[in-house]
Amino acid sequence: MAGMSIKDLVEEIAKALVDIPEEVSVREVQGEQVTVLELRVAPSDLGKVIGKQGRTARSIRTLLGAAGMKLNRRFTLEILE
Repeated sequence: MAGMSIKDLVEEIAKALVDIPEEVSVREVQGEQVTVLELRVAPSDLGKVIGKQGRTARSIRTLLGAAGMKLNRRFTLEILE
């Protein structure tokens, strides 16, 4: 876990949630103040990373918020279809 980037963290979480882990990809887009993490999964796994009423996605975003505080950087998660 040590030395793992935020991108790797999101990728590992997503792979643990889905049925087709090889379809998981995370793209990091560096902005001036915000780093956007674009998460792509297989269409059949979309519901798994979003969760009931968006709870799973919200939880991942909460982790990003906490990590961002420590790194003095804002992270946002976009789940792409």
